[in-house]
Amino acid sequence: QVQLVETGGGSVQAGGSLRLSCAASGNVMNMRWYRQAQGKQREPVAAIATVDGSTFYTDSVKGRFTISQDAAKNTLSLQMNSLNPEDTAKYYCAGNCPYGLDDRYRCTYWGRGTQVTVSS
Repeated sequence: QVQLVETGGGSVQAGGSLRLSCAASGNVMNMRWYRQAQGKQREPVAAIATVDGSTFYTDSVKGRFTISQDAAKNTLSLQMNSLNPEDTAKYYCAGNCPYGLDDRYRCTYWGRGTQVTVSS
């Protein structure tokens, strides 16, 4: 049974950085990071494909966020730099997702999320 646990959230000033981690208890493919801001829909922000290691980012985080994974440790990370208040959201790790960032079909496995708050 797959279990995902996110860590690393917190409160930072605009321009700061955070690194989120997701520990997976089982084998998970095509992982993503989602976020959901107050009153907004959940959106995928970054993804990494199992088949070829390709990474994908939503436009608003390109150049600022980096998704990576350590297969040996079965962990997923999201390095977030140059954070701004618009990045404030609860961030979720998800697995067994569609290839890329196409959110037409939802991922199978989800963590409980970790809060990221960016103040001006």
